[in-house]
Amino acid sequence: MATLTAKQVKHAKPGKHHDGSGLYLVVTDNSKKWVQRGTVNGKRREWGLGSASDTMLAEVREKSSTYRRMIKDGIDPAEERQRLQAEALAQEQAQSLLDNMPTFKQVAQMVHKEHAPAWKNLKDAKHWMSSLERHVFPTLGDIPVDAITGAMVRNVLAEIWLLIPATAKKVKQRIGTVLDHAHICGWREQEAPLRSITKGLPKQPKKTNHFAAMPWGDVPKFITDISTTLTASDVVLRAIEFTVITAARSGETRLATWDEVDLKTATWTRPEDHMKADIEHRVPLSARAIELLGDPGKGLIFPGPRTGRPLSDMSLTMPLRRAELNITMHGFRSSFRDWCAEATDTPREIAEAALAHTVKDQTERAYARSDLFEKRRLLMDQWSAYCCSKRNVTALKVAK
Repeated sequence: MATLTAKQVKHAKPGKHHDGSGLYLVVTDNSKKWVQRGTVNGKRREWGLGSASDTMLAEVREKSSTYRRMIKDGIDPAEERQRLQAEALAQEQAQSLLDNMPTFKQVAQMVHKEHAPAWKNLKDAKHWMSSLERHVFPTLGDIPVDAITGAMVRNVLAEIWLLIPATAKKVKQRIGTVLDHAHICGWREQEAPLRSITKGLPKQPKKTNHFAAMPWGDVPKFITDISTTLTASDVVLRAIEFTVITAARSGETRLATWDEVDLKTATWTRPEDHMKADIEHRVPLSARAIELLGDPGKGLIFPGPRTGRPLSDMSLTMPLRRAELNITMHGFRSSFRDWCAEATDTPREIAEAALAHTVKDQTERAYARSDLFEKRRLLMDQWSAYCCSKRNVTALKVAK
């Protein structure tokens, strides 16, 4: 039962004044404060309830009643107060994260900045970011990182999964690194679901060194009759011929964009993330190759039927199958290599450089300081001229 009145509280002298049920007014020369006494887990404790000058008597009694109920339930009021404060702070921080949620691109930039110093060289750092800039940012870059779903990631990877398998795997891991970083920072509830995403993608083809190739002697007729032999759109026919006379991989052609081409120098610079060896590669363009590019524009040079999307792998393969030709697009690279070896005296290193092959011999690689560009230009001009002729040529001379 309460024993103190408001007047008594106001004029109370130094000491401890009991109000009942463990509630005390503690008065010193400089202060008046309320405390609640009680026993929790066998230990006598006191909990401050605030200054008497700031707290009304009815208010402090209500607070005392709340504390007594907690004490009865074995709860330490101070610990409960700390728990509630921590919970409120966590909610405030969570709301702050939601209010300031970074985009996928912003988190990727954070990860890149933090990890770059540990990478072997600047090239590794450049490759890491450039692959995301080219294949991920256009679709996911501006989306809040907490809104990125497994389906979104799967759809991005599906565009390149079979087109450039090695790069696609790296992009998948890099997306995972970004999403995991976001999870650690509290921006996502879950880590990147890479395992389930992979299950949602088709199985990538095993590496093979054997592709059905057209004999090099038959290539000129194939090129001459391409529009009558193959049934395909103009874009696809141009892409096929361009791939043949540049000795490129079909994926490199299908992903080629206008910003990779310098018409003044007749050069096509294929970015490292489009290359099997992850090394940027310059390709000299013959006059016919430039004609096949068509009118200069923006974006993809050989766009697919869906706006902003590249041609699919089957777009170039199906015309060959429909014509019942037992060859592959990749096989034309073998045709080119055989032509170099059998119809010309092209040095091996020039032919291999034209195909963007990595030299396996360490000694030879150590001395390969040049990409032999000008010598390759002469070679590719001769290959283009040969492909566009209706006759076989032999013993073409190539600068050594």
